[in-house]
Amino acid sequence: MSRKEELLQDVVIKFAGDSGDGMQLTGQQFTNNTALLGIDLATFPDFPAEIRAPIGTVPGVSGFQLRFSSDRVFTPGDLCDILVAMNAAALKVNLKSIKPGGKIIANIDGFDNKNLRLANYPDGVNPLEDGSLDGFEVTKVDVTKLTREALKEFTDLGTKERDRAKNMFVLGLIYWMYNRKLDNTIDFLTEKFGKKDTILRSNIKVLQAGYNYGDTTEAFTTRYKVEKARMAPGTYRSIMGNQALAMGLVAAGERSGLPIFLGTYPITPASDILHELSRHKSFGIRTFQAEDEIAGISSAIGASYGGHLGVTTTSGPGMALKTEAMGLAVMLEIPLLIVNIQRGGPSTGLPTKTEQSDLLQAYYGRNGECPMPVISASTPSDCFDAAYEAARIAVQHMTPVILLSDGYIANGAEPWKFPKAEDLKPIEVTFKEGLSEDEPKFMPYKRDEKLVRPWAVPGTPGLEHRIGGLEKQDVTGNVSYDQDNHQHMVKTRQAKVDKIADYIPLQTLDSGPEKGKVLLLGWGSTYGSIKSAALELQAEGLEVSHAHIRYLRPFPRNLGEILRNFDKVLIPEINNGQLIKIIRDEFFVDAKGYNKIMGVPITKGELVSAVKQMLEER
Repeated sequence: MSRKEELLQDVVIKFAGDSGDGMQLTGQQFTNNTALLGIDLATFPDFPAEIRAPIGTVPGVSGFQLRFSSDRVFTPGDLCDILVAMNAAALKVNLKSIKPGGKIIANIDGFDNKNLRLANYPDGVNPLEDGSLDGFEVTKVDVTKLTREALKEFTDLGTKERDRAKNMFVLGLIYWMYNRKLDNTIDFLTEKFGKKDTILRSNIKVLQAGYNYGDTTEAFTTRYKVEKARMAPGTYRSIMGNQALAMGLVAAGERSGLPIFLGTYPITPASDILHELSRHKSFGIRTFQAEDEIAGISSAIGASYGGHLGVTTTSGPGMALKTEAMGLAVMLEIPLLIVNIQRGGPSTGLPTKTEQSDLLQAYYGRNGECPMPVISASTPSDCFDAAYEAARIAVQHMTPVILLSDGYIANGAEPWKFPKAEDLKPIEVTFKEGLSEDEPKFMPYKRDEKLVRPWAVPGTPGLEHRIGGLEKQDVTGNVSYDQDNHQHMVKTRQAKVDKIADYIPLQTLDSGPEKGKVLLLGWGSTYGSIKSAALELQAEGLEVSHAHIRYLRPFPRNLGEILRNFDKVLIPEINNGQLIKIIRDEFFVDAKGYNKIMGVPITKGELVSAVKQMLEER
């Protein structure tokens, strides 16, 4: 059978099915395959909120969206070119996100009467049969039946065990469609199931069956190819945000010479940092899964007091539980890194969905005057640099630091040009090693030019001192209830954090002119959509610029000057307007907000429309 081959520049695929259909694994394998070819990509895994929602229902749909391109990409795409729908619920949830005329590959078995009823379609309605999908290119494939046929020789596997391999059939088919080899997935399966021969052979058999189906069926007449992206030379790998963050901590430990201690309690979507760091004991990493959030941060505080870099990880509800201990770390003035992978809230909220809703909590969410530096990561690969920088600030300024990421960044993936060790600026750490000749007694709160107190490791002769949550007397560190001293110490702790602005880079524009009509100002995971929108608007000749803030507290010293160079400022956030409150308060700028609180990222198209509307307003 003759096949056409079409060269494409940009493709968005979404794999969607029940949470037990293996869509995340399918997406990750296609992502790794794409990255190995040097094609730029961005991903958006979309998990169901319930651990095990009823099979076949809308709440149980799991999705994995992947965009890959021969050009640079910064988002996983607004709309899909191809949707692989394993059942009726998957189609129902994702129909609105397919481009007009886009392709739908539907698993026929997932559209029987039972699945249609579970997905709450009206009786007698089947979207594959009623003409409602006439605007799309629909290909029906009985994935379940073909998988079972491929495994008919595996008589020791039951029906349920055979059906678990459906995702491998889909993956093989998509590999065929996009001219890919199966090698990397076969290697993955061999490593994962090398000791389970039957499972290994059955998965490889189904993967090959999917590929061969594409090659022999008349349902698919075209194969596609996306060329390698034009990217800066270097060694790349596909990386997820939580992986990159963990590696940033490992690198910070190596370049500072400090052992890293992670004291934490598992919580979605932060748990993978614990899993990743636990694999790196050879780098002096110690991980401790505590009995609760409070014990997690308290153990990290103890590690920092003992001369390690203490780290604790969590998400919104866990952040609330850690606040009392954060105040203790501020009072002790010791280095500590608190990593918050934000998710939809409040309370348990949307535990598997993304949100930027904890910025005000990071700023103000503790009792008393309790200032802490706040750093944010913008993309999955940027998590490495953000973690490294947060660690530097913590140890060089003797302060707890909050590092903000979110579920979108944590679970998303992109190519990462990883640095060599010698390219990383060393993190200089100084411990107080003893009393000098002119020091009759150790003064634990005597400060240097950064307003930083000395780091004294317990057990160092002559450096005995008092610790605890009670207010300290300036210089001596003795407990003090004096009102003038308290005000002085409060002001000093704030001044120490403010002074960090002298030791961080100035704010730069990501793109666009230095002065203009509109500045798109963002932080965190809105980076990709803002960057894409700004580039599109600039290509149309509009005076639009983009600035993205990493240092949220303190702000870079020149941020106010940049804001005043633009007629209007638009701040897109995945919350109800948090950075905008701080910007208005700090710089008296009449910024406007674009807010989306749906558990999903802001799209490029939404921002393009919002900016054009802003430009039309007088």
